[in-house]
Amino acid sequence: MTEYPEKTCTIDSLVTHAKLVAAALDGRKTQQRRNGVYAYPGETFELEGTRFVLKDLRRETIGDMTEDDAQAEGYPSLEMYKALILRMHQGMEWNESAKVWVHEFERSPD
Repeated sequence: MTEYPEKTCTIDSLVTHAKLVAAALDGRKTQQRRNGVYAYPGETFELEGTRFVLKDLRRETIGDMTEDDAQAEGYPSLEMYKALILRMHQGMEWNESAKVWVHEFERSPD
């Protein structure tokens, strides 16, 4: 079993923005990158009454992110993802070597 650090936030805070909630409900969003750990594999959370389960948690750099990853985040392209992140975090620079936690999830079968 993989050892993970303590959570820095609750699983209910993993996906909160209305557009991203809608993307997850539509099946277009299956990943969420965060600076900290919000959930461990096997944990579940609900978005508007729909249950999701965390499939994987892994550490990557933001520079590892691909076009496919940006789409799994609910964005049409990596460039749009990057632009939004920089707009949301005023003064932040895009640092390719910055470490993030990738929370990968799917709709729960039950």
